[in-house]
Amino acid sequence: MTTETAGSNTKAHIETIAVHGGEFVDPATRSSSPNLVMSATFAPSEIMGFSARTEEDYEGYTYARSGNPTVAQLEAKLAAMEGAEAARCYGSGIAASHALIMGRLSAGDEAIFPESNYVGTAEFARDSLPRFGIKPSFVDLTSLDAAAEAITPRTKMVWIETPSNPTMQVFDIEALSRLAHSKGVRDVVVDSTFASPIATRPMDLGADFVIHSLTKYIGGHGDAMGGAVLGRKKELDALNLEATVHYGGVLSPFNAWLIIRGAATLPIRMRAHEEQALAVAKWLEAHPGVTRVYYPGLPSHPQHDLARRQMKNFSGMITFRPKGPGPVIAERMVKRLKHVHYAVSLGHHRSLIYWIGTDDLEASTFRHTPEAAERYKSLMGHGVFRLSVGIEHANDICCDLDQCF
Repeated sequence: MTTETAGSNTKAHIETIAVHGGEFVDPATRSSSPNLVMSATFAPSEIMGFSARTEEDYEGYTYARSGNPTVAQLEAKLAAMEGAEAARCYGSGIAASHALIMGRLSAGDEAIFPESNYVGTAEFARDSLPRFGIKPSFVDLTSLDAAAEAITPRTKMVWIETPSNPTMQVFDIEALSRLAHSKGVRDVVVDSTFASPIATRPMDLGADFVIHSLTKYIGGHGDAMGGAVLGRKKELDALNLEATVHYGGVLSPFNAWLIIRGAATLPIRMRAHEEQALAVAKWLEAHPGVTRVYYPGLPSHPQHDLARRQMKNFSGMITFRPKGPGPVIAERMVKRLKHVHYAVSLGHHRSLIYWIGTDDLEASTFRHTPEAAERYKSLMGHGVFRLSVGIEHANDICCDLDQCF
């Protein structure tokens, strides 16, 4: 994969962009590594107004809520990796999602979401949006017919998450973007956290915005929370005033500095994640204690052909259904696992696993219609383990898991 580096006509490979995108030798200190600027306030070089609205034509920094040089370097790196005009960073993945949704939608608008996706977004859409007069619809986005039927003249946003959490469904970004735009939908958004920019670049396939939880693969080490929205500069500049300055969910410069460091190794880590995950997925598929495995790199995955077209890397996320009782196996995991951590989150260099019970998730989050609940249960059964395969050796991961079935 090649793209143009910021401010250059030179094509560079993604491995080079991950290291050098957004970075430069500091002209004052000649520092080779990015500076960590923790200052909350800055001394402007010219007289300005007191509101952030007056900063539009000012190239410097005034207050960390509206901009910070370390965060700006991360934003430049992310934009270069994703092939976007610009990026805006926030304090977490859900802060980025909230910024985009509330910054782009108003009372009377409608938005379409997958029937099943990341819990934080799913609950926000179901519980919060209606209070602000925004109507969410939850649609089986594996069906273009269902998506087309759900779009109305008031639909302003279609939200795609691929691969989806926790079903591991892969949605056709190009086809859904083309459909949505043909019907007058303004914004197609792709939460690409599971894929990362190494696997998929949604804007190349027609999406308007991309969301990443930087806490996951891009940061990669489980020690810094963050989120990002990527898209066209004009739209993100407008978003910056409302969703960053006014909502205030800004990213800590220290976390930005950690994520810059993590992003540099993203291409080589994603190769390792994919290599180990494919081996673990094949082992799980043959295991007598497992009834079903969902991994886009397996031919048995329902959207394997689409995944091969759309993803350059199958990532490290696996969902599998156990033959035995999930809660009992989970208890064994808490007590017995040595290499794999029984913990939430994903995309870290260490492997993480967690039990997701279907009834619990239906009650707390999805509250599906009967038809949607049936579709979800046909995939997930009574529950699944979500396994984020790290960069440990696959044999060690498999041996660790085997003792728990």
